[in-house]
Amino acid sequence: MKQTLPRLLLCAPGSGSGKTTVTCALLQALLNRKLRPVAFKSGPDYIDPMFHTEVMDTRSRNLDLFFLGEARVRNLLWTNGRTGDLAVIEGAMGYYDGIGMGERASAYQLARTTGTPAVLVADMKGKALSAAATVAGMMALRQPSGIAGVILNRVSPMLYPRLKDCIERETGVKVYGFLPQKPECMVESRHLGLVTAGEIGDLREKLNKLAELAEEGLDLDGLLELARSAPPLEVPEEEKLPQIPGRPRIAVARDEAFCFYYADGLDLLERLGAELVPFSPVKDQTLPERIGGLYLGGGYPELYAKALSQNTSMREAVLKAVQAGLPTVAECGGFLYLQKTLADPEGRAWPMCNVFPSEGHNTGRLGRFGYVTLTAQRDGLLGPAGSAFPAHEFHYWDVDAPGSDFRAEKPRDGVTNTKPRQWDCGYHTTTLYAGFPHLHFCAMPQAAERFVRAAAAWRQTHNP
Repeated sequence: MKQTLPRLLLCAPGSGSGKTTVTCALLQALLNRKLRPVAFKSGPDYIDPMFHTEVMDTRSRNLDLFFLGEARVRNLLWTNGRTGDLAVIEGAMGYYDGIGMGERASAYQLARTTGTPAVLVADMKGKALSAAATVAGMMALRQPSGIAGVILNRVSPMLYPRLKDCIERETGVKVYGFLPQKPECMVESRHLGLVTAGEIGDLREKLNKLAELAEEGLDLDGLLELARSAPPLEVPEEEKLPQIPGRPRIAVARDEAFCFYYADGLDLLERLGAELVPFSPVKDQTLPERIGGLYLGGGYPELYAKALSQNTSMREAVLKAVQAGLPTVAECGGFLYLQKTLADPEGRAWPMCNVFPSEGHNTGRLGRFGYVTLTAQRDGLLGPAGSAFPAHEFHYWDVDAPGSDFRAEKPRDGVTNTKPRQWDCGYHTTTLYAGFPHLHFCAMPQAAERFVRAAAAWRQTHNP
């Protein structure tokens, strides 16, 4: 069926162009106008959606073609987008950058799949006529490019009118305004990307200032008109899910150390019948009561290694629960938390839960980065041997024994003929998935169902 959904996708020639800054400025300016934007992020990114969420006080969502495929992406865009007045999608990396040297799973492919007008956020610092060349090149690589407009970032108010005239004259594309360079509104970066939204004490002040700049410098009325010009969205039938009885409680680690989760993946667990109970491995003394499952997501546990270690009662509770067979999913940072020790950024090793015998240590570089397909080598919590799941890895910390119950394989990009890299990873038992690869439950609903059913069975047996 076809549905009307005003929408825009903000993209860029590459990372570091200011997409997140412009997206947050636009979202806050729209909210200030009493509109209800709904935010999305293209690709496997946890941090940028936190900034969207901070603006709107509602969860931002990920639209990932590798994980979800075209039908699920359109379904999630409509299901979440229809709750507001328009959808604002932030692209990932460069507009055309997908898997390897190809465009698969790129923001460009997402714009085409969803029929969303793309607006190029171009960093124009230090450019004159070359500004037009940047825009023209981005529009010429693919036809149609889907680029319907441009926002100029890091441009002075004095230079903007001339740059606007130049770009529109040379390329024929409409310029929808600018944001000036404001160092006081910048967000710092660290390994894996920006610092998280919760770590910025004056974030609200930054957002309010960005909204003022957007109201002054962006053509908000023109952007709204462009969003409303998007063609009807082709929405597939929603998948029917079983309702697992018992409403099992699954404890979800949610604090400054563990914050990498896909909102739609959590929603799926709830739609299957689970009750998600947040807790803090940093601050709480023990696990929530009457739980049937445990979900330890990713994050930055290495930055909070001392606090996690000093919370001895929580570490002992987690060890006891996992060893007793509590159904558990532990991804990346959660996997590091289950090791014997974890080194902080200064190299000091701190005791962790000791489910696994390794030390989590800093390698100094990004390891095993990107999308993978996991194939189970043995039966376990997520599925039988031979089951395949999309996943992704990105981490600077590693362990000596990352597991061998899954075979990970990088996807082909459709351009190069090199053999995809493969490696063993992860631990998989009837009650446990633990490893560096991150999962998206919406990409593997049968595995999500198995997890919730296992939690329900545990709850009935151990916590009646």
